[in-house]
Amino acid sequence: MELTARKKQILKVVTERYIDAAEPVGSKFIAQAMGGNLSSATIRNELADLTEKGYLEQPHTSAGRIPSPKGYRLYVNELMERRAVSDQEAAAINQALGGRMRELDSVIAQAGQMVSSIVSYPAYAAAVGKGGVTVRRFDLLPVDGGSFIAVVMTGDSRVKSRLLHTDLPVEGEQLSALANLLNTHFTEASPEAMGEKLMALTGQLPPELFMPLSLAVEYAGEVVDQSARNQVFTTGQTQLLLQPEFQDPGRANELMRLLTDQKAELPVLDENTPMQILIGPENVNEALKDASVVVASYDIGDNMRGLIGVVGPTRMDYAAVAARLSYFAESLTKMFGKNHHLPPKEDRS
Repeated sequence: MELTARKKQILKVVTERYIDAAEPVGSKFIAQAMGGNLSSATIRNELADLTEKGYLEQPHTSAGRIPSPKGYRLYVNELMERRAVSDQEAAAINQALGGRMRELDSVIAQAGQMVSSIVSYPAYAAAVGKGGVTVRRFDLLPVDGGSFIAVVMTGDSRVKSRLLHTDLPVEGEQLSALANLLNTHFTEASPEAMGEKLMALTGQLPPELFMPLSLAVEYAGEVVDQSARNQVFTTGQTQLLLQPEFQDPGRANELMRLLTDQKAELPVLDENTPMQILIGPENVNEALKDASVVVASYDIGDNMRGLIGVVGPTRMDYAAVAARLSYFAESLTKMFGKNHHLPPKEDRS
């Protein structure tokens, strides 16, 4: 049965007060917040009914009420007022993202750090491939007669390099010719396809050329395989300890372990979902049963998308976090897609 408008208003008052104060909410505060139009007896009856229906919880017999995960879900879906970021918040985000574009992994890691500092909760960030990652460009740089640096740029804008050693000397002009060969025949190909093309060249090149070519192809395959795996960056874990819910180390340990050692298990979004809020037991991972996660996606381009997530108590200020995360994700999409131009602050009221 759907709740009455009065019950929903009481649930909204309890939820927003608990988000602000982290203390159970009593009938006296509710009566004041609702303009004194309801008697204490009426409010107590409504609180008892909301508790019986599972929207509120009573930590102690004589205490006030706090929202349950079911209550938070109704609040987020129906009662929460949608917010826009303030001018100051928009300016801070734009300034933080206004620096020169660096390597993708660095941008993603720094994006998580920025979000954590803005929302004062732990944050995580990742890049997720929408399809197969391949090599966009090769460069081979001479070091000495038996060594060279292989530089590999992937289609998702990652740039990796490694010093490689050969048993036979190779000249700079030969490396240039090999780089041209790699860029002509080994780009936009899977590791398997690169391996097949390399085998086809067996016997067609002298050993002093085939060896560095095979080393570069082997390294490129490692880079592509690594890029295809989601690399998750987490930051701000100690912010959890500032929240009343997690000041007991025993309660915080499991969640801290997830954020530090098991971060690949943090929630990710379906490809067509721009933002999702997961409350308490809605999270599959047991470590998140007493926490909430807000995660948003943004478009990196080159068949890639990024994820930015925030982890906090179920008492999280969902409206504020969602507004900031949404604006941040939109800004990142614009930065990657339009020569790093950031969007103006929009009125979403």
